[in-house]
Amino acid sequence: MHNTATRHTRCWALIPLAFSAFAGRVPTPARAMEIIAHRGASHTAPENTLSAVHLAWQRGADAVEIDVWLTRDNRIVALHDKTTERTAGKKWHVAERTLKELRSLDAGSWKGAAYAGERIPTLEEILATVPDGKRLFIEIKCKAEILPELQRVVAASDKRPEQTVFICFDFDTIRAAKSRMPARPAYWIQGTSPSRNAKTGAVVAPPGELIPRCRAAGLDGLDLKFDSKLTPEIVDAMHRLGLRLYVWTVNEPADARRLVALGVDGITTDRPGWLRDRLPAADPPGR
Repeated sequence: MHNTATRHTRCWALIPLAFSAFAGRVPTPARAMEIIAHRGASHTAPENTLSAVHLAWQRGADAVEIDVWLTRDNRIVALHDKTTERTAGKKWHVAERTLKELRSLDAGSWKGAAYAGERIPTLEEILATVPDGKRLFIEIKCKAEILPELQRVVAASDKRPEQTVFICFDFDTIRAAKSRMPARPAYWIQGTSPSRNAKTGAVVAPPGELIPRCRAAGLDGLDLKFDSKLTPEIVDAMHRLGLRLYVWTVNEPADARRLVALGVDGITTDRPGWLRDRLPAADPPGR
């Protein structure tokens, strides 16, 4: 543990040196920070439902983030957990159930009586809500078996490639998604500072180790868990390499203002409208 921690500490310290070859480049111009609604406007409405997605657009979100799984009959649905127990009461594994079965569940009552009868939506239904100039961040929760159907669904929609963004914790899956659909942005989700995964015990590498892997795989950037240790050097190093940096999940205005100052490209939040109202006014983000 001591040697691993020392190696990670040195990696953080060497970030500016690792990218010194790019010191002569002009930094990416400042741009407004993208506000992404986490599972829709999930502070108010039931997460990963059409109600939460519609509310996010109404509250001015630049993008919506959803989680997706593949059903037994090869359909893509929005749900965070691998089972329906937490949000729909019955402990059904998504991969073992058909779309018809999953649609029989009430995915809204847990959030309040006003949302009783809310159904688990398909990716097609959510894509149909995305306005012009807005984007959908699609977090792939399963592995690469979802990619053929994911490619079919996004290609059949009327959304431009830049409007559908793929994110995933699993490196091999996000790399495969980018390889299959190179025109669509793809980001690798990770923690920020060195930490240990509570489930696997594996040490999460710091950005100084993640950035080269991200770039070598042809990905568009990283989506990092919010951490007070995030530094300007990391943001600048990524921008100099043409990569973007997103941060999740941010609900405190002070944290969001700090990230604006650091120049991150976007933040994911449960409260898109509320948080935007507490940030300095800015032009809409560029694409």
